[in-house]
Amino acid sequence: MQNINLIVIGGSWGGLQASLSILSGLPAGFKIPVILVLHRLKNYESDLAGVYKNKLALNVMEIEEKEKISGNYVYIAPSNYHVLIEKDQTFSLDVSEYENYSRPSIDVTFTSAAEVYGAGTAGILLSGASRDGSKGLKNIKENGGLSIVQDPEEAEVDTMPRSAIDIVPDCSVMNLKSIQEFLLSI
Repeated sequence: MQNINLIVIGGSWGGLQASLSILSGLPAGFKIPVILVLHRLKNYESDLAGVYKNKLALNVMEIEEKEKISGNYVYIAPSNYHVLIEKDQTFSLDVSEYENYSRPSIDVTFTSAAEVYGAGTAGILLSGASRDGSKGLKNIKENGGLSIVQDPEEAEVDTMPRSAIDIVPDCSVMNLKSIQEFLLSI
């Protein structure tokens, strides 16, 4: 099995419940950092990190500028910022134009992860009503990483998973339980 050093998860409509389903089964000692990019309302204050803190054994924090990426954490993309990963494995927050009508854009973070972590990246795309994440997942695959898509039959909204399967036809399609089992196996 290939060595995974970073897990990036993206989702939109239905992605919150799907990601909680996957991440709630990970133990507190899970060493691989997880970055979670969910589409969010830009002008709405919410404590998304608090929702995850209450349900996960892992440490959870909203991403801050220049924060060093480390294991035992789930990092939540903040509202209205693209999340980039620097070569020194720190975060950079960006307010450039929307991509796929979104900021944060899953494609931006997935592509940045692929450039820095290469074959050590596992990208997971969940339920959603847009096509965001598909191109980023393709970049992960092209850089030697793993590309995983939630089974569209299980997704609350299947647009995002189906788009990813179209663009990355050799991705792994799994239900949420299988994704969780896979993460536990690495």
